[in-house]
Amino acid sequence: MWNGFWRYRYLLWNLVSRDFKLKYRRSVLGVVWSVLNPLLMCLVYWAVFSSLMDMRGSGIDNFAVFLMCGQLLFNFFNEATSTSMSSVLSAAPLLKKVYIPKYIFPLEKCCFAMVNCVFSFVALLLVMIFTGAHFHLTIFEALYPLVTLFFFSLGVSMFLAAATVFFRDIMHIWSVFVTALLYFSAIFYDPTQMTFSIGGFNMQQIIKLNPMYWYITGFRRTVMWGIPLDWNMFLVCGICAVVSMVVGLQVFRKTQDRFVLHI
Repeated sequence: MWNGFWRYRYLLWNLVSRDFKLKYRRSVLGVVWSVLNPLLMCLVYWAVFSSLMDMRGSGIDNFAVFLMCGQLLFNFFNEATSTSMSSVLSAAPLLKKVYIPKYIFPLEKCCFAMVNCVFSFVALLLVMIFTGAHFHLTIFEALYPLVTLFFFSLGVSMFLAAATVFFRDIMHIWSVFVTALLYFSAIFYDPTQMTFSIGGFNMQQIIKLNPMYWYITGFRRTVMWGIPLDWNMFLVCGICAVVSMVVGLQVFRKTQDRFVLHI
């Protein structure tokens, strides 16, 4: 499936460049919005969850950085998967004319989401400087949860892209699911403060069943608190990425030959 990847690398680059240009076409600020948008969203979330709803938790010193670390990773996952779902359908006119490896399209959406994530990381650094947060050498370890999240998102994206070709309702179901997932990813609150139970299950244990919790927590530890990744965090992030890629690739490979009949 990946035999022709190197052959189509320029196509991948052109598709990412096209999406980037289309996103900021006729925009006065242009690429500045890639940094400004996460800053403004962070300000909105900070005002709502820290001031109005008082959900920040007593153990969080720099809530703006805490919030933005979670927001950065979750926004990447949301953008990558949500845009990848319809990537094969959107490429239908092209797929019917020439041969192009179909995995290129969800891969391109994930790469474009990662480009936006890099700009959001610049915004995070600006927030850290503005709020007087400490910079730690462990910030370089943040690459691990970020890279493994990329492959986790790619696996999910390939599964969703294949499923959406046959079941269009997936797009509506996924948008609802991601909204629910947002509140179970410990983005707006300190999970250690969640001491209540739901249906006899401890809330902290429920949150830990969410892979996004591990990626976000690992990212926060290395960027915000200067804590190196432990083996538990290292393994969970890696295993989730591998399982997601294996499942996503298998589903995509077994169904891709029938895409043309349904797009």
